[in-house]
Amino acid sequence: MNKKSALIVVDAQLDFMPGGSLPVNDGDKIVRVINDLLSEFDLVIFTQDWHPLNHKSFASQHPDKKTFDIIDLNGLNQVLWPDHCVQHTKGAEFHNDIKFINIRGDFYIIKKGTDPEVDSYSGFYDNGRKNSTGLTEFLNERNIENVFITGLAGDYCCEYTAIDAAMDGFNTYFILDAIRFINQDKSSTFKHLADANIKIIESWELPLFMLTN
Repeated sequence: MNKKSALIVVDAQLDFMPGGSLPVNDGDKIVRVINDLLSEFDLVIFTQDWHPLNHKSFASQHPDKKTFDIIDLNGLNQVLWPDHCVQHTKGAEFHNDIKFINIRGDFYIIKKGTDPEVDSYSGFYDNGRKNSTGLTEFLNERNIENVFITGLAGDYCCEYTAIDAAMDGFNTYFILDAIRFINQDKSSTFKHLADANIKIIESWELPLFMLTN
């Protein structure tokens, strides 16, 4: 794949895998597909949820609320999650079976969710789109035109990452067999992706989208 394309692996972390504090059903099934994709790109980005212990998206920070309640958090609707991907904990680590050795090009990690006052589903911005992780600038500096999204979860962090990528001018592809979802009904996510002109593909279709310079 030419150097104008990048693979973004969203939050492939232990807390989102079976046995984690916020598991996505069959989340570990994406690892094999991601491993096959790693060698196809000259630039690979892993996003990493990296929450402080007092993050206000955690239900534990709101004694009068319970997990999965929705509150107003500084003007934004916020789902209250179990504590997950806390900085320097095992759950914040990437899945053990990811074969980083397969990466033949450049590899970077973008940390997100570090501000306790706002959640950050996207690898590009917080949920209010007020603060950037620097990923857009990073990709632009490397003349990236096409981004391919994989990871967890499809209806939250992957969706937000894909939409922000498209909004910032990147041709964006959602690799469906390298993504798993929290909700079984994916129709809302698919509509949001279609509205943003994001293409939903399978990993076997990747050669069809190997765009040339």
